[in-house]
Amino acid sequence: MFRPPQEPLRHAPATMRNREPILEVLRRILPEPGLVLEVGSGTGEHAAYFATAMPGLIWQPSDSDPALRESIAAHAEACDAANLAAPLDLDTTSDEWPVAAADAVVSINMIHIAPWTCSEGLVRGAARILPPHGPLYLYGPFMRDGRHTAPSNATFDRSLRAEDPRWGVRDVAEVAALAAGHGLALDEITHMPSNNLSVVFRKVESPA
Repeated sequence: MFRPPQEPLRHAPATMRNREPILEVLRRILPEPGLVLEVGSGTGEHAAYFATAMPGLIWQPSDSDPALRESIAAHAEACDAANLAAPLDLDTTSDEWPVAAADAVVSINMIHIAPWTCSEGLVRGAARILPPHGPLYLYGPFMRDGRHTAPSNATFDRSLRAEDPRWGVRDVAEVAALAAGHGLALDEITHMPSNNLSVVFRKVESPA
């Protein structure tokens, strides 16, 4: 059967629902001016929206999926924000990232739809490129102390693991322990709509 070519401009319905609450947190925690590396930018809708809303920041999107990088580039062209950089090919599990330093790292709805090795790579890479006190911002569904925060998250977790056993909703404590092992301290947790959390880590300043 003939299938028309897919448009590069992709849309995620959740973006329209969560972008304003996320922006409220980002305005508070991100340095300005500075370079923000977004890891796993997906469709690119968040990148376009946040870059437009925060013109004092350079927003650097990235994704390992070439089709999604096309969508990111298409959204960037549509919003025409001068501070939105071209998307980079970034694999979190690699020790060679295309960005050597960033003032903040942001990752939205990524770690639960990727193997745990990707979370390990994300934290390891963020610790490598962030300055002292630089934030690593994570958004998505999380467990707290081994328990889901809502029945809908438990259902979502089961569906993720059914699709790929390596996926699943992560526990904040597990992520915090991983981060602490790389010199990133848990700084704050903000409850968000639809039973999601904003979780902020900051790089610990090395002793003199």
